Amino acid sequence: MIDETDRKIIVALAADARLSIKQLAQRVELSSPSVSERLKRLEDRGVIQGFTLDLDTRMLDYPLQAIVRIKPLPGKLHIVQKLIEEIPQITECDKVTGDDCFVARLLLRSIEQLDGILDRIADKAETSTAIVKAQPVKRRLPPL
Repeated sequence: MIDETDRKIIVALAADARLSIKQLAQRVELSSPSVSERLKRLEDRGVIQGFTLDLDTRMLDYPLQAIVRIKPLPGKLHIVQKLIEEIPQITECDKVTGDDCFVARLLLRSIEQLDGILDRIADKAETSTAIVKAQPVKRRLPPL
């Protein structure tokens, strides 16, 4: 799906998405127009879906993170999914197989805030919560 040059471009951008086309071209040893064309093709094919920020959420007054497993009660799956989508403190959520239907990551200012969020879905789903102590592996690229 990608060749070695595309891999080099992706790795360079994963390390610093703010690289200019010129800087990126120098790193992967291509001309700027060639890198621009490859970037466009990677975006058009959906390999690169966007560029993002890496924030320290503690600096934004979110000192706590929680992982919540959510198991909707019978007949409540779509209602629970809509609620999850509407709660801004849920920054990521996966729909999964197994006993639970959803695994969500929340950013929180306090344990009390967690209680308020969980109360919103308590009559529609069972939850199991774990407070994140540390994140030894942050989101990263898979082996390319």
